[in-house]
Amino acid sequence: MIECVLFDLDGTIVNTNELIIGSFMHALKENNLPVLTREEIIPHMGTTLQQQMSAFSGLQDTSVLELSYRSYNYAHHDELIRSFPHVNETMEGLLSRGIKLGIVTTKIRPTTLKALEMFDLLKYMDTIVTVNDVIQPKPHPEPVLTAVANLGVDPARTLMVGDSAVDIQSAKAAGVRVAGVAWSLKGEDMLRKYDPDYIIHDMTDLYTIVEQETKQP
Repeated sequence: MIECVLFDLDGTIVNTNELIIGSFMHALKENNLPVLTREEIIPHMGTTLQQQMSAFSGLQDTSVLELSYRSYNYAHHDELIRSFPHVNETMEGLLSRGIKLGIVTTKIRPTTLKALEMFDLLKYMDTIVTVNDVIQPKPHPEPVLTAVANLGVDPARTLMVGDSAVDIQSAKAAGVRVAGVAWSLKGEDMLRKYDPDYIIHDMTDLYTIVEQETKQP
């Protein structure tokens, strides 16, 4: 049975899509680099900020770009992020079923906590694993395995929920089940290419997965 559900943050339980895209566009423009389109940015979302900036700029040292990104991101954070439907009520429902919850993200810890607090989600989380807490970020299994170890749960009884390829890859490498979210900007078809165990179209679909897994012998 499922005893633990882990969530990616950006694009999964908090709608930071426009904030992230705007932050990238600002950083590139401010540093006199070609500004990319949304369509060019979206496929890279979910990897680390350094990896994305390197892909967008061709630079190895992206520290100046990262400073520009974080400055804009922090300044516009509260005005540009939104909630996704049924997230809080689903967290309540999972907790009432005795399921442990956690976050596994490639975001840094300060902005992870800021987003969780803004939507009153922090109180639900038994563990939070950010890019600051691991050596190898997603798609490496280390972040998911770190969360599993923090909670003392069995990977085989854990479900990871995410919106990107790296979420699926990290979960599979860690030996946990994985659900892709159909509201991902990357599209359901792209997620299916990485063979997730489930695709959910509403956060409350997690109830069905948990119940289905519990009934299996």
